[in-house]
Amino acid sequence: MTVLVTGGTGYIGSHTVVELLENKIKVIVIDNFTNSKREVVDRIKKITGKDFIFYEKDVCDKEALRKIFQKHSIDAVIHFAGYKAVGESVKDPLKYYQNNLFSTIQLLQVMDEADCRKLVFSSSATVYGNPKTLPIKEDFPLSTTNPYGTTKWMIEQILRDVERSNSNWSIAILRYFNPIGAHPSGLLGEDPNGIPNNLMPYIMKVANHELGTLNVFGNDYNTKDGTGVRDYIHVVDLAKGHLKALDKIAKTTGVDAYNLGTGIGYSVLEMIHTFEKVNGVKINYRITDRRPGDIDACYADASYAEKELGWKAEKSLEDMCRDAYHYIVQNKK
Repeated sequence: MTVLVTGGTGYIGSHTVVELLENKIKVIVIDNFTNSKREVVDRIKKITGKDFIFYEKDVCDKEALRKIFQKHSIDAVIHFAGYKAVGESVKDPLKYYQNNLFSTIQLLQVMDEADCRKLVFSSSATVYGNPKTLPIKEDFPLSTTNPYGTTKWMIEQILRDVERSNSNWSIAILRYFNPIGAHPSGLLGEDPNGIPNNLMPYIMKVANHELGTLNVFGNDYNTKDGTGVRDYIHVVDLAKGHLKALDKIAKTTGVDAYNLGTGIGYSVLEMIHTFEKVNGVKINYRITDRRPGDIDACYADASYAEKELGWKAEKSLEDMCRDAYHYIVQNKK
């Protein structure tokens, strides 16, 4: 099997490419390094001891995509490529709609031309908006609170319409919850530029003395300790979910969505204290005002993915915290 991975040097993409290669799947990666670094290509090869084809191209470049499909016999696509910062999407929505929607439409058109109609799409739990009850199931009503989430929701609709127009399509929509952690080798992980948007990268920058104090946004939520609760999943578990989704679409047609989460909600303070305990470091934090739009709690019911894909998250919160910090220590600037 030959799989094209768009955005394959990004955080989740790179870990998925490792899993694909280690399972003897031929991989072609396309990425323009907007959200990643060149060194990731060599690091993937170092971890796996395997080579793969890489194109430094933009998925919005339809002719570049065409040439790749003409040159290679591609069986399926895993589509990660896209902008992903919630805050930036609020400030510059047109950038997000232009890039995320246009690139996906181009990709689908070229796949259709090439008679390649098997796709795993990187979606997000943001498509559930502010859920009325927990845990979140795949049949919950969809709504969004920011343009990034709206692009994911719109692409899901596009994929369903495309499948309705041609029943030969087989599409798995994977709705991620909160991926954290890093590859146990310490060669791959998450290290965003500037001030991070997400909790774990922020904790790591404080642990690494790049930032002085972690801001905890609110301690008056309706949760066990007053801080926000989220479903955190190890990025390696998440990557393995894509292989299970590939297995599924290889045998079926149609389109379906799956939650990829642990089904467990951890609070911000639980995250901080677990990180401190596992890694023997102190995280300075202070309680500040809530952020607009933040919700009390969000965690998945992942039983459908277990039933339909045979996938279940295996790694613990301690594993996530340990591997995340190991990556930072290994890559100190």
